[in-house]
Amino acid sequence: AVGPKGIFRVIERSEQWSVGELEPEDFGAIRELSMNPIGDRIISAFFSPGKETVDFASFVRILAHFHPTETSRSRDGVQPEPANSRTRKLKFAFQLYDQDRDGKISREELLQVLRTMLEMQVTEEQLQSIAERAIQEADLDQDDAISFDEFRKVRGVDLIRDQIDNWEY
Repeated sequence: AVGPKGIFRVIERSEQWSVGELEPEDFGAIRELSMNPIGDRIISAFFSPGKETVDFASFVRILAHFHPTETSRSRDGVQPEPANSRTRKLKFAFQLYDQDRDGKISREELLQVLRTMLEMQVTEEQLQSIAERAIQEADLDQDDAISFDEFRKVRGVDLIRDQIDNWEY
C-alpha cells in the first residue's frame, strides 16, 4: 500500500501544486502505482474526462477511496455516504473497468483489464474464456455487459469487497 510518504512525494515533486493542480506525471513518484499493472487506470481515475489536471479537493476526494472502510460508523440517512464506504469503493473499482464511462463493463473492457493484469501468464483463448465466464455469471439482464448493480452482486466481487475494505494508498 502507498503510505503518506508516497503521497507527500507526489505533492513535493509537483511544480503545479503551487497553482493548486496535479498532472498525471506527478503520480510517477508513487512507486506502488508505477509497478501496479493497472496503475495507469488508477491514476486516470483522478482526472475527469478531457481534463489533464486535478485540483486539491478532487485529489483528496479520490484519495479517500483508498482509506480503510469504516465499519463502526452509523449513518443516519442525512449525512452523505463517506468516500471510503464499501459502495463508493465498489463504484470506484467498477470505474477502473468501465473506461468509456457508459455505466457498463463490456467484454472488451474486461479483456483489457485481464490482459493488463495477467500479461503473458495465460493465452488469449484463456483470457477470452475467463471474460466469457465472468460475463455469463454477472450479466443478469442478458445485455452482454456488466452494470454496476450486477457488478456488486457477483460472487467474485466478494474478493474485491474484502480487498477494498482495506485499501490504503
